[in-house]
Amino acid sequence: MTTAFVLGGGGVLGAVEVGMLRALFERGIRPDLVLGTSIGALNGAMVARQPDLAVIDKLTALWEGAASSTQGQQVYGGGALASVRRAVSTGTHLWSAEPLQQALRDEFGVVTFEELPVRFQVCAASIERAAEHWFDSGPVVEAIMASAAVPGLLPPATVDGEHYLDGGIVNSIPLGRAVRLGATRVFVLQVGRIDRQLSVPRRPWEVARVSFEIARRHRFNRELDELPASVEAHVLPARGTSERDDTLFGSRDFSGVQQRIEETYAASAAYLDEHLG
Repeated sequence: MTTAFVLGGGGVLGAVEVGMLRALFERGIRPDLVLGTSIGALNGAMVARQPDLAVIDKLTALWEGAASSTQGQQVYGGGALASVRRAVSTGTHLWSAEPLQQALRDEFGVVTFEELPVRFQVCAASIERAAEHWFDSGPVVEAIMASAAVPGLLPPATVDGEHYLDGGIVNSIPLGRAVRLGATRVFVLQVGRIDRQLSVPRRPWEVARVSFEIARRHRFNRELDELPASVEAHVLPARGTSERDDTLFGSRDFSGVQQRIEETYAASAAYLDEHLG
C-alpha cells in the first residue's frame, strides 16, 4: 500500500490541516507521498521534511506565531493602508511577497526536494504555458512561493525565468495526481470550502469567488468519482470554518487558528476511528 497525503489550498484556513495531521500521525499513519497546493504546499513541506508526530508542535508554533502578529501583518507585510498603497503603485497586488519569503527561508533555508525523506511535489499555475506545473526538484522555498502566489494579493513568482500564480487555479486539491503517481490509499486534507453551499453572486467581487469555487469543486468531485476501485480515499472533515473566511478580510483573520486546529483534530480523529478502526 502506498499512502499519500494530499493537502489542498485555502489560505488562513490551512490551519485545519494541522489538526488532521495530528490525528493521522497519532494513529501511526505516515505518508509515502505528499502533494501540496498553496498553503497546503507549506504544510506539506513541513510534513515531508519531518513525517512524524513531532512535526505537529512545529506546525502549531508556526500558525500560532502568525496569529500572534497583528492579524497576520507580519506575514503579509503591513496593514490595510500599506496594502492600498502597494495596489496603487504596482497595479497588480495588495501584499508584499518578501515577508512570507523570508519566513520560509528562515524555516527551510536552501533545502531541496531531493533532500526530503518523503517524496514531495508542489502545484503551481504557469502563466506563460497556461498550464498546471508540478515542482519536484530544486529549492523548496521557490516552489512554495510559486504555489502560494494568490492572484491580486501576491505578485507572480518567478522561477527560472517563468512566472507562476497560485496552484489552486489549476489544481486546488490534487487527488488525481496522487493516484497517477501510484497512491493506493489517499488522505485528503481540505479546508472545508467544498462542503459549503454556494449562492448566486450579488456583487461584482463575488462573481470571481463563486466562479473559482465552481471550477475547483468540479475538478475535485470529478476526480473523486473517477477513482479506481483499487484506491482507498478518505476526505478528512474540516471544522471551525465559515463563509466569512472566504472574503478578503477573512483571509487575513488568524484569530481562530487554535480553535480550528482543535475542532478539526477532534472531527478527524473520530472519522479515522470510525473508518479505520
